Amino acid sequence: MTKRVLYGADYSVYVRIARMALEEKGVDYELVPLDIFATDGIPSWYLEHHPFGRIPAFEHDGFRLFETNAIARYIDEAFDGPALQPADARGRARMSQIICMLDAYGYRAMVWDVAVERLEKAKPDEGLIASGLDQAGKLLKVMTSLKPDGPWLLGGQLTLADLHTAPIISYFVKVPEGRDLLARFTEIWDWYARISARASFVRTEKAG
Repeated sequence: MTKRVLYGADYSVYVRIARMALEEKGVDYELVPLDIFATDGIPSWYLEHHPFGRIPAFEHDGFRLFETNAIARYIDEAFDGPALQPADARGRARMSQIICMLDAYGYRAMVWDVAVERLEKAKPDEGLIASGLDQAGKLLKVMTSLKPDGPWLLGGQLTLADLHTAPIISYFVKVPEGRDLLARFTEIWDWYARISARASFVRTEKAG
């Protein structure tokens, strides 16, 4: 039997990105739970899969891969199912731009500075939250300016850009400030309503 294993925690944004790609392609896989924040630390065996001790890591019939962007692109290209990358060079470039923009300017601001700070800290740093919201607003403004007509971030085709953005936004809207800010950007708000209704999003939602 073909072995497809994803290592990581169900709470992780980046693990969820890879899982959504697998779900969209209709690929059966095993999720091996791995909590990098566990009190016992990262198990030594995992460093053979990811030498930097981050998640996720992926294995397909002995082929090992780490880094979410590489994993997602491999999943799209190695397995049958609907294409998750544009066929044209400009479309792929725009997709990569959105993904890189989220990684560089969105993930920390939206997830850690706003959502985690508000939800998990006994005394949240209001200055950090305000700064995160400011950065998130800039990001959402740029995303709106880049979005063409159509249901998805690149127009008519669902791509890895959508799958990369959705888990980040999902954390952001767990707090009122995130929901209020997203609601000001109607096109992205409507996009999120569509992506959050997809089976790949629903099936990868963390329980509890």
